[in-house]
Amino acid sequence: MFRKILFSLIFFAIVGCSEQSEQQQIIHQAVAIESADECHLCGMLISNFSGPKAELFRKGITQADGDQVKKFCSTRDMFSFYLDPENKRNVTTILVHDMSKAPWDAPNDGYFIDARQAWYVVGSSKMGAMGKTLASFSAKTDADAFATEFGGSVIDFDTVNYQSLQ
Repeated sequence: MFRKILFSLIFFAIVGCSEQSEQQQIIHQAVAIESADECHLCGMLISNFSGPKAELFRKGITQADGDQVKKFCSTRDMFSFYLDPENKRNVTTILVHDMSKAPWDAPNDGYFIDARQAWYVVGSSKMGAMGKTLASFSAKTDADAFATEFGGSVIDFDTVNYQSLQ
């Protein structure tokens, strides 16, 4: 009995560690948004607009291509791209500006966070590049405070859908 328990613990530790290292391998570092960078979805110059920006990494067509970064002028444009099933299955990493740490008018590329772990405020009065956008936060308390001040509701990554983008 003791051996079974010990074996089970060792097995789950090994499986857990291998899953974690796979996840760590797919996390990318943010790529700075340059003044000439255009939004992958709409083609607008990203740095010309306020509000949170996003970037995602998509698997290359061949292994030699490596992952390709796609930059977006707003979280709304990123989600419009990502929610398409053809795109969703090829995305490895998604990063968004953490508006808990960056001013709305000048998001700082030093404050990108994992979009899948972020909290989003939908329906606020704050505008991004394409009008209303999803404000992204690392801390739910900051998202709640933002929603109280600017309106909207707080949701997590898995709750974002096309209706959230309206």
